[in-house]
Amino acid sequence: MKRTLTALTVVATMFASSASAFDPDDLRMLTDTGVCFGCDLRDADLTGADLRGAFLMGADLAGSLLTGANLEGAKLAGSLLTGANLEGANLRDADLTLTALWGANLEGAILCNTTVPDGSVIYSGC
Repeated sequence: MKRTLTALTVVATMFASSASAFDPDDLRMLTDTGVCFGCDLRDADLTGADLRGAFLMGADLAGSLLTGANLEGAKLAGSLLTGANLEGANLRDADLTLTALWGANLEGAILCNTTVPDGSVIYSGC
């Protein structure tokens, strides 16, 4: 019984420590190819990243730092951006259809010709 509890504690600790961290392989795939369908980038620091035209459909970017990132033309449909910092990010021509943006900071973000979660298009900052 004692061994079982110890094993469960070790497994729970491993999952708890990885639960809020991004997958380094997913980040490498994104930076190498610009494509990361359904990848785990939770809490990743992508400050100032050049992600023009990136394919991030279904990606989990919750809590990520995307301050000043260039997401021009990025495909983010169905992604999770809850709590992400997109302050000053370039979202020109980006597709945010069905994207979760609760608590995301979009202060100063460029939203020119950007498709927002409800499918409408915003032309602010053009």
